[in-house]
Amino acid sequence: MPVAAPIVSHIGPGQSRAGLWVLRLVGIAAVLGVLAPILVVVMSWSSAQTDVWQHLIATQLGSLLFNTLVLLVGVGLLVSVLGIGLAWFTVMCDFPGRGWFEWLLMLPMAVPAYVMAFVILGIFDFGGPFQSFLRLQFGQEYGSMDVRNAFTVIVVFSLVLYPYVYMLARSAFLSQSSDTTEVARALGCSPWQAFYRVALPMARPAIIAGVSLAMMETLADFGTVAVFNYDTFTTAIYKAWFGFFNIQAAAQLASILLLFVAITVFAERHSRGGRRFVQGGRLQHRYRFPLKPMKAWAMTGICSLVLVLAFVLPVLQLIQWAVAEGAAQLTQRFFELLQHTLLLAGFAALITVFLAMVLAFNRRQVKRGGFFSMAQLGYALPGSVLAVGIMLSFTFIDNQLFIPIQKWFGMSPAPVLLGSILTLLAAYWIRFLAVASGPLESSLERIRPSLPEAARTLGAHGTELVWRIYLPMLRPGLLTAMVLVFVDVMKEMPATLLLRPYGWDTLAVRIYEMTAEGHWQLAALPALALVAAGLIPVIISIRRTSH
Repeated sequence: MPVAAPIVSHIGPGQSRAGLWVLRLVGIAAVLGVLAPILVVVMSWSSAQTDVWQHLIATQLGSLLFNTLVLLVGVGLLVSVLGIGLAWFTVMCDFPGRGWFEWLLMLPMAVPAYVMAFVILGIFDFGGPFQSFLRLQFGQEYGSMDVRNAFTVIVVFSLVLYPYVYMLARSAFLSQSSDTTEVARALGCSPWQAFYRVALPMARPAIIAGVSLAMMETLADFGTVAVFNYDTFTTAIYKAWFGFFNIQAAAQLASILLLFVAITVFAERHSRGGRRFVQGGRLQHRYRFPLKPMKAWAMTGICSLVLVLAFVLPVLQLIQWAVAEGAAQLTQRFFELLQHTLLLAGFAALITVFLAMVLAFNRRQVKRGGFFSMAQLGYALPGSVLAVGIMLSFTFIDNQLFIPIQKWFGMSPAPVLLGSILTLLAAYWIRFLAVASGPLESSLERIRPSLPEAARTLGAHGTELVWRIYLPMLRPGLLTAMVLVFVDVMKEMPATLLLRPYGWDTLAVRIYEMTAEGHWQLAALPALALVAAGLIPVIISIRRTSH
C-alpha cells in the first residue's frame, strides 16, 4: 500500500474524493509551473532576432561556446580529482589529522562561488597583496601575472564545488565493506590497483552524481564569471537582456544554455548504463591503511592546503576587509538588504517546502508518479534561464488575462505579476523544489504504513492524521528542507539580479554591485553574512553523513 494513501482514504467518499483532487490539482499546478519556463524558453525561437544573432555570430558566439566548454571540462576534471582523492584518503588511509579533515573538508561548501571569486581576485590580482609582495621582494618582473583567465576561474569553481563530489564519494566509500579491498589485496593488487579496479567502480554512480551537480552549478553561475570578465552564456544572457533590451534574444541564448544542461543530465544518466553495483555481506570495522611517515605528512599538507585555499583564506580576508571598514558598513542600507534577504528566503522556503510535501504525497498516491517527479527539473535550470522563462510567462499572463480584465472594469492597465515579489518567489520555488524534496522523501519513506493505518482504525480524520501522525514524524525532514532552501535562496544571485522588483535588492545583489566596481571591502560584510548562513546546511550535512 502506498505510504500516503491513508491521508484521504479513511474519510467519507465525498470528502475523500475532494481532498484527493485538491491535493492532485495543487501537484499538477506545481509541475506545470516548473515546465512553463522551459517551454517558453524553447518556443522563443518562433520569433526571429536576426540582427542580434548576426552581431553575436560575428563577435562573441564562438568564444562563448569555447569558454563554456572549457569551464565545464576543467571544473569537471578538477572537482573529480580533488573530491575523489580526498574522500579516498580520509576514508581508507591513516595520517595525522585525518579525523579532523574528514569533516573540515566539507566547509568550503558554505562559501558562494562569487564570494570566492572576488576574494581570490582581491588577493592575487596585480594590485593585491600577493603580487605587491612579489614585486617588493624579487623585482617588477615577478609581480605582473594576469589572474583573470580561464585557469583561475576553473580553480575558483573547483575550490567551492569539490565538496559535492567529496561528500558523495566519501559516503560511497564508507558504505563499501572492507572485505572487497582486502580480497583484492590478497589477490595481489596494490593499494592503487584495489582502488582503481574495485572501490572506484563501485562508487561510480555517486561520483558521477556529484560531478554533474558541480557542472550544473558552474553553468548556472553568473557572479563568478562576471567578476573575472570571463564571458559565458550566462553573461551573454544578461547582456542581451539589459544591454540590447531584447528579452527574446536572451531567451534564445538561454535555450542554448539549457541544451548544455540537458546534455550534462543525459550524460550522467547514460553513464550509468543501467548498471548497478551491489555489495554483499555485512559492513565490518574498516581497516585503514597506514601511510609511511613522509606520505602521511604529505597527505596532511595537501588537505591543509586545500582547506586553507578553499575556506580559511577567504574567510580571513573577508574578516580583515570588514574590520577595516568598521562600523561604516553597518548602515541602514545594510540592514534593509538583510531584511529583504531574510524575508524573501523565509517566504520562499515556506512555499517550496509546502509544494514539495504536496508532490511527495502525490507521488505515493499514484502508481506511476513520473509526472510529479518532473517538478524536480527546476533545479537543473540555471537562474538566468529560469528568469527569462518566468519573465516571458508572466508577461503573457499579464497581457492575456489581467490587463484585459483591468480594461473591462475601466481601470488603468498595468502589469500585475511582472515586476512583483511573486515573480521572484516563483523563480525560487521552481529552482529549489528538488532541494526540498530530498529530505522530505527520505523522511516519508521511514514512516511505516502500519502507523497511519492504526490511526485510521482509531478514528482519526484526514487533517487530524496529517497534524498528529505525518507532520510530527516528518519534522526532521521538514526542518532540513526549510534550512537548505532558506540558505540556497539567500545565496541565489542570477535570478535575483534579473527579476528583483525595484527597491528589493538583497545581500547577493549588493555583493555583485560592489564587486562589479572593484570595491572588495564594501562587499565583505554581506559576503560574511552569506558564508555564515551557508555554514548551517554544511553542519547539517556533516551531522547526517557522520552516522
